[in-house]
Amino acid sequence: MKHSKIVLSAGIAAALVVGLGACSAPAGGTDGGSTDNKGAVAMSFAGMDITIWNDELKFMKPIVEEAGYELLTDDPQWEVQKQVSDWDAWIVRGDVKAIMGFPVQTDAIIPVTERAQAAGIPVLAYAVAWEGTTAGVLVDGYNDGYTVGAAGAEWITETYGTDENIQVAIMADLTSDFGKSKADGLEAGLKENAKNITVSVLPGVSREEGYSAASSHLIAQPDTKLWLGTSNDNATGAYQALLDSGVALDDPSYAVGSPDSTNETLDMFAIPNSIYRLAFIVSARELGEANAQMLIDAAEGKKLKDVTVSAQRVTPENIDSYYIK
Repeated sequence: MKHSKIVLSAGIAAALVVGLGACSAPAGGTDGGSTDNKGAVAMSFAGMDITIWNDELKFMKPIVEEAGYELLTDDPQWEVQKQVSDWDAWIVRGDVKAIMGFPVQTDAIIPVTERAQAAGIPVLAYAVAWEGTTAGVLVDGYNDGYTVGAAGAEWITETYGTDENIQVAIMADLTSDFGKSKADGLEAGLKENAKNITVSVLPGVSREEGYSAASSHLIAQPDTKLWLGTSNDNATGAYQALLDSGVALDDPSYAVGSPDSTNETLDMFAIPNSIYRLAFIVSARELGEANAQMLIDAAEGKKLKDVTVSAQRVTPENIDSYYIK
């Protein structure tokens, strides 16, 4: 289905994760918030080990509750069958008015999407649309990845020129179509804008996986100079692996970056001459607010339009505006 699009510029950075707390509830359960008995809306991310998704829920919860709905969430832990089971449980509750999600696998989520729509429950896409969704809060993962990859290529050319071959590592979420599109964008941005590089794609979603993959790669390719992640989580893992290997915080021969940031990664970027040089941000606040409003509008039968959120580059001049105080 084609939808008209509204471009929502990124604004303030996501806060450092402090856990779901009251925002999270098991599938079919309640988060305990007060409502005006309008029913519930549900948000389903692929797993709750991603910082920005936890941050978004903190912004969503008060908006949804103020509108008179419960906010239901789950933690599929990157298992598609668990996510499908959670959605089916929401469908049979009888009071769920809308479901939004980031599928572990888009193809596998289509049948339960159809079951929800048949039950009169609109299904909304988060980040990437799939067959059967009514509308979505979307992120162009490929384009954001390409932008960061091109910035990394520019850094390579400025730092090393074009004669020396430079090793580059991409910490990549390869478990989802969205993560793969970011990784593809990062690789294309690098290869189309730098003339003499070797790119290694290292699977890893979380900070822990990013750290482990980067640590192993440093043994095999110790001269890898540029480290890019598909998220701030796996990029932060690579950043820590570099520090633990003996790389200085301000070593001019290294660079790290990703298409999104939190207060934590902004702090890394703010260190003078930091190796975390390529900071971009897709705002958790704006994503969370857009998610909540679309869920409410869907629950109330309003006409929906896609909202597209794009990554913006963080600089020393604008960094303060991206912190969540």
